[in-house]
Amino acid sequence: MGEPTLRDRIELYYATVPLAFADAEEFGPLRLFVRKGEGAPYYGGPNHAYPVPAGPAPVAPASAGPAPVAPASAGPVSVDPVPAGSASGGPVASGSASSGPVGTDITAADIARVRARQRQLGVAESFEWLAEVTPSLRALVEAAGLPVAERPLMVLDPHHPLPAQPLPEGVTIRILDADDPGLPAVLALPRLAFADVGTAVGPAGRAELAAVAEKLVADGTVETMRPTLLTGHKVLAAAFAPDGTPLAAGHYHPARGITEIGGIGTLPTARRQGLGAAVMAALATHAREHGVHTVFLAYAEAAVARIYARLGFRPAGTTLLIADQPARGQ
Repeated sequence: MGEPTLRDRIELYYATVPLAFADAEEFGPLRLFVRKGEGAPYYGGPNHAYPVPAGPAPVAPASAGPAPVAPASAGPVSVDPVPAGSASGGPVASGSASSGPVGTDITAADIARVRARQRQLGVAESFEWLAEVTPSLRALVEAAGLPVAERPLMVLDPHHPLPAQPLPEGVTIRILDADDPGLPAVLALPRLAFADVGTAVGPAGRAELAAVAEKLVADGTVETMRPTLLTGHKVLAAAFAPDGTPLAAGHYHPARGITEIGGIGTLPTARRQGLGAAVMAALATHAREHGVHTVFLAYAEAAVARIYARLGFRPAGTTLLIADQPARGQ
């Protein structure tokens, strides 16, 4: 068997990384990731269960703490159908890998089954998949009434040098640990950064950020995030003003030496200063230094893609399709 292609590696990543946070339920040729605890719900998509090659361990967290642990599964698992009358309405894991890729004969009935399970769980009826891997799925999803958005992918040239990007005077970038005092505000920042489409300077600033951060502390979101940072399943970086206010932030989830960098957002009042590019470069550098060999991202706007291209990212020849989901990787 030859070396996996870039598309193979990206597909492997999307099949593996949710398993650190979710269980996989199989519905014939489709899979639904069901989150185990608190947090944004996952999605349905083609069943990627196939033999998973060995790979590097997850990235170590920047701070001291417990050693990283492997994701809940070493890779995708195949599952047996739930016996008739099962209370869960979904499948249960068998723990064995399938002998080859599946998902080529998806039907409208398969999509309906996944959506019924999502309604039962009270989560969005969303799907996500690589366009070139399962080209027939788009028409079926759109026929089911779900809007589909395209997110072209870009990959960082592994040989491209990635120097630190210039920052405004007094602004610094750091990787956050689980006890970082800036964590609530950093987690709040995307709520403001992605509230409206576009990259123009906006009115939301420090006061609005503090208000959202206070809510995330009160509802338990911040505490829920701490174990994920401790185990190294998520790495957060942010650019901070001299007064400690985060101005831009982003994250990555490493799995088997592969990662997607996402959530790059800037506080609306702080836009157009190169902060997003600086955070992206810091995250990519950190990933490289911690054993990640394939760094990629998804984008929604051409203007953002041009920024990433200047950092050394190139088109990956693959498009992520998302249905009934917010934009990713802005």
